[in-house]
Amino acid sequence: MKYTEHSLNILTALEFNGIGNAWIIRNLSHRPPYEEIVALLNNKLPKKEQVTNEIFIRVRKQIEQKFIEIENYCDGVTAVGEPDFPLIRGNVPDSDKPVVLFYKGDLSLLSKKNSNVAVIGLLNPDDHTCHDERKVVQKLVEKNAVIVSGLAMGCDAVAHKQALLSSGATVAILPSPLTDILPASNRDLAEEIASNDGLLITEYYEPPKNHNDLISRFIKRDRLQALFSDAVILSASYTPESIDEKSKKIDSGSRHALEKAKQYGISRAVIYDENNKENPKYDLNRELIKDKTTLVINPHQPEDAINQILQEVEKTTTSSSSQDIQSSLF
Repeated sequence: MKYTEHSLNILTALEFNGIGNAWIIRNLSHRPPYEEIVALLNNKLPKKEQVTNEIFIRVRKQIEQKFIEIENYCDGVTAVGEPDFPLIRGNVPDSDKPVVLFYKGDLSLLSKKNSNVAVIGLLNPDDHTCHDERKVVQKLVEKNAVIVSGLAMGCDAVAHKQALLSSGATVAILPSPLTDILPASNRDLAEEIASNDGLLITEYYEPPKNHNDLISRFIKRDRLQALFSDAVILSASYTPESIDEKSKKIDSGSRHALEKAKQYGISRAVIYDENNKENPKYDLNRELIKDKTTLVINPHQPEDAINQILQEVEKTTTSSSSQDIQSSLF
């Protein structure tokens, strides 16, 4: 398993009270030595929580020891400031940006050279929804888009499976460590993704502390689906007001991801046609269509909308690349 002292230093710093992702990005992106990190921590922490070099090293060794438990499940760890750390799309606040990622598979799939499109949706799609989603994913793969999703049951799994069936690349963003992939019913799918030049990625190397921590991880996973994608496509989902006699659970993961996409300035699209106007599973699709910036993909004729999405992605990528080149000159 590949990892650096820098990634260990960041994980160690996160163990101290009051240290979050925004602080890490502001202070540790330049990969300082641990002695400098200790000084920075002591500038932040109250006197009764001051850190010595010895304490920092002890905590770091404890974390490194835990890596032994995951080394057979994980190809590597990457941290903000390292050359292979994935580039984030959109205008994302530092507090939302990930700082350490554990991965299995091809990390380069999250580079800016690719067109990454998230395809997400509810946990209990009907056959009609699955059929429409598969058609859209197949078209995206034909145009060399990388399919991003969250490995959840339902629409997420449909997106990953269709990408694989279409010989495309897919990225699964997990709310759990690679040693305990959730949901358990999709562990074989996760292995298939990693074995077929795809990517599994997570912020976690330890199990959740409790149920609330687990729920928090699912919500945090949703933001990654947005910030690692150039566009987010909704297959189908509910709103909080939805009433569906066929489903007791009105899931919310898609809403979280799409809200974050809007916040970050990342393109949003929905799969929809008028045949679904009475179906509560498309309540969120209809709500998003009210936002005139949301692109509507007709599943019977998806090509024009998909071309428009990918053209916008290409413009954004070209603009970002130009800015990166200009920045490197100064």
